[in-house]
Amino acid sequence: SAESNMCDLLRINTDRGVMIGDGKSRFSIGGKPIYHFVGTSTFSEYTVMHVGCVAKINPEAPLDKVCVLSCGISTGLGASINVAKPPQGSTVAIFGLGAVGLAAAEGARIAGASRIIGVDLNASRFEEARKFGCTEFVNPKDHTKPVQQVLADMTNGGVDRSVECTGNVNAMIQAFECVHDGWGVAVLVGVPHKDAEFKTHPMNFLNERTLKGTFFGNFKPRTDLPNVVEMYMKKELEVEKFITHSVPFSEINKAFDLMAKG
Repeated sequence: SAESNMCDLLRINTDRGVMIGDGKSRFSIGGKPIYHFVGTSTFSEYTVMHVGCVAKINPEAPLDKVCVLSCGISTGLGASINVAKPPQGSTVAIFGLGAVGLAAAEGARIAGASRIIGVDLNASRFEEARKFGCTEFVNPKDHTKPVQQVLADMTNGGVDRSVECTGNVNAMIQAFECVHDGWGVAVLVGVPHKDAEFKTHPMNFLNERTLKGTFFGNFKPRTDLPNVVEMYMKKELEVEKFITHSVPFSEINKAFDLMAKG
């Protein structure tokens, strides 16, 4: 479908730990089923997958690098390139400088944005974020004014585009309210708490701001993921700089600990 990547059959359903065909798991231990993680179960040497979840990529691509394209990088990159679409020379604010936010900054840089402002509560991330195109930083803890006001003051009324990559509903509201009226576009990427509610004054819409959401950066996995791999193979996209640790499979719990510590 040219309309969307939100396939009714195969959309990511974190609660569905079984195969679509028969509603059963393909794994078991001691007679008890082990459920599939989002329908794929990638922490195994062999797996069974629905054909719609398999993307064929360049066989020359190193799997220990391109594996990180399957979620975080593609999501952030696509949120900028496919959804926010910052014009050449525009100003972009990125909320949250984790893997997805850094990929969104990279996408804004590739698109030709001239100012990329990173917003994060953790100032230790700022230096690293320069490698991904961030030119300026705002730590909300350093200001008494609301962040959206700080950004508006920095950019003569608001940024042209913002991409929210935290999942915090307050950051989502700030990301929307910091874009310039008349043409500003805010894109929500982070996954909010299930009880979260987004509240803003309707005037923000009437003043011609646009609010969008995206799933997997609007990439269609089977057709578009091979193209993202090609971007990496042609050195248009650096993947290595996203990788901080390489941990053997036997130490997978250490990898989870590292992730939990940020």
